[in-house]
Amino acid sequence: MLLELEGETLLRRAGRRALAAGLDPVIAVLGHEAERAGAELAGLGCRVALNPGYARGMNTSLSAGVEALPPGAEAAVVLLADMPFVDAALVEEVVARHRQTGARLVTARYGGVPAPPTLYHRDLFPELCGGEGEGRGRDVVRRHGAEVVFVDRPASALADVDREDDLERARSRLADGSGT
Repeated sequence: MLLELEGETLLRRAGRRALAAGLDPVIAVLGHEAERAGAELAGLGCRVALNPGYARGMNTSLSAGVEALPPGAEAAVVLLADMPFVDAALVEEVVARHRQTGARLVTARYGGVPAPPTLYHRDLFPELCGGEGEGRGRDVVRRHGAEVVFVDRPASALADVDREDDLERARSRLADGSGT
C-alpha cells in the first residue's frame, strides 16, 4: 500500500478517490506499518481503524472496518488500495446503483469477474465480521448472488498491485493511457 504510483502511495490514492466519490466517513483499516500508513493519509480526512490482527488475513481487516462504522451507517463500500484503477466515478456509480435499486449488494464486475468496489447493506454487516483468512466479502457476494446488482467494466479494468512487477504494469498502463 506504500508503493507509489503517479507521485502518491496506493493507500493515499485510494483514500483520495473514496473521498472524491463522496463517501463519508472513509475508514482506512491499517495493520502492517500502521503508523507509516497513517502518515500517508494525513490531511485527507480519512478515519483510521487499527487492525492488530492483520497478519491473520484480510478478513480481520474487513471485520475491523465494519466494527469502526458509525452506528447508523446504512451501507459500507469496500475498496482495496491495491486496485489502482478504481476511480471515484466507479465508486459513485456503485453507490448510485444502490440508491436507484435498493439492492443490498452492489459490486463492480470486470468482464464477468466480481471485484471491489462492493457496497454491502447494513443487513449484511454481521456476515462480514469474524474469522481469519481471505475471501469473506467475496463469499458474501456469492451467497447472495441472486440479489447482486453489478456495475460492469471491461476485464482490462481489473488490476491489482501485489508485487513490484504489478506496479510496473500499472505504470505502463497509465503512461500509454489505458489506465484511469
